[in-house]
Amino acid sequence: MTVIKLSEGGLLVYAPVAPTPECIRLITELVEKYGDVKYIILPTISGLEHKVFVGPFARRFPSSQVFIAPGQWSFPVNLPLSWLGLPAKRTHVLPQNSKQAAFASEFDYAILGPIELGPGRFAEVAFFHKLSNTLLVTDSIVSIPSEPPAIVQLDSYPLLFHARDKAFDIVADTAENRRKGWQRIALFAFYFSPSVLEVPKWGQVFKDAFKTSNRSKKAYFGLYPFEWRPDWQRCFDALYANGRIFVAPILQALILNRAPVETLEWADKVAQWDFKSIIPCHLEAPVTTTPQQFRQAFAFLEKQPITTSTILPEADFEVLRVIDNNLEKFGIVPPAKEKV
Repeated sequence: MTVIKLSEGGLLVYAPVAPTPECIRLITELVEKYGDVKYIILPTISGLEHKVFVGPFARRFPSSQVFIAPGQWSFPVNLPLSWLGLPAKRTHVLPQNSKQAAFASEFDYAILGPIELGPGRFAEVAFFHKLSNTLLVTDSIVSIPSEPPAIVQLDSYPLLFHARDKAFDIVADTAENRRKGWQRIALFAFYFSPSVLEVPKWGQVFKDAFKTSNRSKKAYFGLYPFEWRPDWQRCFDALYANGRIFVAPILQALILNRAPVETLEWADKVAQWDFKSIIPCHLEAPVTTTPQQFRQAFAFLEKQPITTSTILPEADFEVLRVIDNNLEKFGIVPPAKEKV
């Protein structure tokens, strides 16, 4: 979630999170200083973690107007927006032309999609705040921190769990091991099964489980079906690349390759804005970058990209390619289109 102070007074909220007591307390502090929440933006049509909180958040600020990305849908049945929790009298679809928006004097925006994906669709609205030269995106661009974020360090157990090389390893709670666990979790999150991860035979997995001192439910009864190759760090370094921005592999392999022309046209439009930083909804933010670097992040959609420095290793996409092929084979999603 990003909250921006409006020049005319009041606040614009991009992609609100759950209106927890802590969240509302922090927003209230801004309201007391800068004025009411005027606009709430739902910049996606597919991200449940974004859609589900817009209605509850809007109800906490009854004078706000809600603007949503066009092409909203629900599964398995398309329901009226009010049935999805959005306030019926205060919800508006963002105009295709950003100059027609109520906040056009301070923001420009570009709509990607909707991209047809069979049972559903994907769309995202990138916002450009002119005064601060800041680009707001939802899921299209991310940057990974090399160190575990503070919030995941509140409970170090998951980090240390994945820092192990064997099921029976006892891992000390150190900054180095937390970092190791975080980087491996990042590889799981982006690739599901990166090329540097091997799954041992289940007979060995059960044998190792009996050697571990912790066979609790929390420790999955001692089961640890992971075997990281010695060069696993190389895989993370290629993904991290000193914090540069990139398109998540799942978007590359399963979504944006269904509409390469439209995606590149959108990226070209966004790259015309003079932004100096990007605030994604996930992971590292804000990220200092340039419009050129933003455009280069979509080079995976081109047959002859100007640079290949942003192209992620194909070997790490193996599981995602299998998923893609199976979804296409059973007619669940349309086939990917050729690169441009």
